[in-house]
Order: sequence, then C-alpha cells, then structure tokens
Amino acid sequence: MPSIRYLALGDSYTIGESVDTPERWTNQLAALLESSPGFSGRRVEVITIARTGWTTQELWEGIQERNLEPPYDLVSLLIGVNNQYRGYDINEYRRQFIFLLTKSIEYAGGDANRVIVLSVPDWGVTPFAANRDRGQIANDIDAFNAVNREETEKAGAHYVDITPISRQALNDPTLIASDGLHPSGKMYAEWAKQTLPEVLRALH
Repeated sequence: MPSIRYLALGDSYTIGESVDTPERWTNQLAALLESSPGFSGRRVEVITIARTGWTTQELWEGIQERNLEPPYDLVSLLIGVNNQYRGYDINEYRRQFIFLLTKSIEYAGGDANRVIVLSVPDWGVTPFAANRDRGQIANDIDAFNAVNREETEKAGAHYVDITPISRQALNDPTLIASDGLHPSGKMYAEWAKQTLPEVLRALH
C-alpha cells in the first residue's frame, strides 16, 4: 500500500520546540491515523517545513528553500503566533495567510478538502508570559484566529480550533514543556486527537 504523504507547515508549534520528534502533534497525528480503521498497514510520511520563530513571511521563505514534490495527500498549516508576538499588522497577516493557504491547497493537488488549518494557540497563559498583559495577548490571538478561520472557511479547507486546549495550560503545568513557553507532548496529544476527525474526513 502506498504511504500517505503529509506536508506540515508552520513554526515552533509544528517543529515541536522542546519535545522529541515522536511527541510533535504532527507525528502523534500520524500515529493515530496509522492505527485508524481503514488505514492500518499504511505508513504516514510526515514532511515538516517549520522553524521556531517563523512568521508567515519566513515560512514562505523556508518553503522556497525546499524541493517540494506535490501533490501531498494531506497538508496542515499552523502559522501566525510570531506575527502577533512581534506586533505585526493583522491586515498584513491576512494577506500573507491567504497566500500560504492558497499554496497549501496547491500542494494538496488543488484539493482544499485535503488541507487542515489549526488555530494559533494562546502563549499568554504560559509561565513565559507571567509579567505580560495576558488579556491583551488573548485578545490579539483571538483576532488573528478570527482572520485565519474566516479565510479557511472561505477557501473550503478544514479548521481545527485548538486554542481552548492551549488555554487549559493556565491551570495545568503538565501541558507546558520544560522551557516554560511551548506545549508539552501531553498537550500536543490533545491537538492530535482533536485534529484526527478532520483528517479522516479529508482522506475519505
């Protein structure tokens, strides 16, 4: 059986900063998919283009440095936290997100149904943000997510809102990695579980 080729695009949340590779949400998602009815025996090959700190523009620059071989069976896109963190304009984010989403659909062979967008998590609840305005961060993240949700739905791709899961870290330190900022493997497991139904819909 041919393997499922999965292209994961993003930043620190996709590369899994501070966790081992098997603990990344993308790799945990791949493992869940491989054990799902109808997919047993099929290997999921995860191709990751992501780096900690990347904005939308930097992700595109990183994509251009790689030799992609579309079409991919599945493409995920999770990007925007560093635009928010650096105080970049939300309208610029919208333009660049639309561009990246359009590219993601191209990489999925022109099939928007095979593209999954995840919402930006709220880093304001982490120990790293203890001395910052957490309310303002939450409002900013919500505004960025309103943009990426609207454009995802307009394009006909799948949307997974993992931001509420990220906010549980305020009262559960086990959801944060040792660096005090990024998610732990435990939180990534929850993201993967929430994303799996959309992936199953995309691949059937």
